[in-house]
Amino acid sequence: MYINNNAMSGNVANTLTSHYSNLAQSTQRLSTGLRINSAADDAAGLAIRELMRTDIAALQQGVRNANDAISLLQTADGALSIIDEKLVRMKELAEQAATGTYDSTQRLMIESEYQAMASEITRIANATDFNGIHLLNGNLSSSVHDGNAMTSTGKMKIHFGNLNDSAEDYYYIQIEDTTASALGVGNTAGSGSLAYTVSTQAAAQRALVGLNNAVVSKDKIRANLGALQNRLENTISNLTTQSENLQAAESRISDVDVATEMTKFVRNQILTQSAVAMLSQANSMPQMAMQLIG
Repeated sequence: MYINNNAMSGNVANTLTSHYSNLAQSTQRLSTGLRINSAADDAAGLAIRELMRTDIAALQQGVRNANDAISLLQTADGALSIIDEKLVRMKELAEQAATGTYDSTQRLMIESEYQAMASEITRIANATDFNGIHLLNGNLSSSVHDGNAMTSTGKMKIHFGNLNDSAEDYYYIQIEDTTASALGVGNTAGSGSLAYTVSTQAAAQRALVGLNNAVVSKDKIRANLGALQNRLENTISNLTTQSENLQAAESRISDVDVATEMTKFVRNQILTQSAVAMLSQANSMPQMAMQLIG
C-alpha cells in the first residue's frame, strides 16, 4: 500500500475523464441535433457541409430571383394586353374611316380618337415598370447587357444558379420597344409609316395594313414573354428539386442519428456513474494503511 501515490485512483480518474468527455459529446449532439458541432468532430465533413449549406442558400435565393422575374414578365404581359386593346380599337377606327360613307369632317373626328389611342399606347409603354425598371420603353431591347455600372443597361440578366456559368446559372430577358412609334402607329411613327393617320380614306386603308403589322409585332413580344415565363417555371422546379436533394445530403453528413447516439449516451452515462463510484472507492484505499499503522 502507498500513501503518497495512489495509482489506482489516478487510473480511475483518467477513465472517468474519458467517459465524461464522451458523455458531454453525446449530450451536445442530442441537444443540437447535429453530429458535427465543430471541426474537431469531423473536419472533412464540416467542410463538405458548409459548402453544401452555401449552395442550398444560393439555390433558394435563386428560386426567389426566378419568381421575381416571373412577376416582372407578368407585369409586362399585363401592360401588353392593354396595348392590345388599344390596337384593336385603332384598327376598328381605321376600318371605319376606310369606307366611303364618311366625309372629311367625320374622318377628322375618327382621327382624333385614333391619335389618342396611339398616345395612350406610348404612355403605357413608358409607364410600365417593375421595381423602377421600365419594361416596354426600349430600355431592355438592346442585345448587349452591361452590369458594370450602378444601373445595368441592355437586356436583363436573371441569375438563379450558385456560380456564374452562362450555360447553367443565368439567362437574359430582352423586351422590344412597344411605344406607338416603335410599333409604327400614330403620328409619332413618322409620315412614312403605314398606320400614321386615318384622316383620309386612302390613309385609313393603308393604316389597316400597318396596324396588322403592329399587332403581329406585339404578339411576337408577348409570345416571347410567355416562353420565358414557362422556362422560368421549369427552372424553379429544377432548383427546388436540387435544393431538396442537397438538403437531404447535408442532413446525412451533419445530422445526428438520434437512436444510435442515445444508445451511446446511456452507455456513457452508466460508465461515468460507475467510474465515479470506483473513484470514491480508490480514494479510500490509502485510508486502509492507517489500520496497519494503528
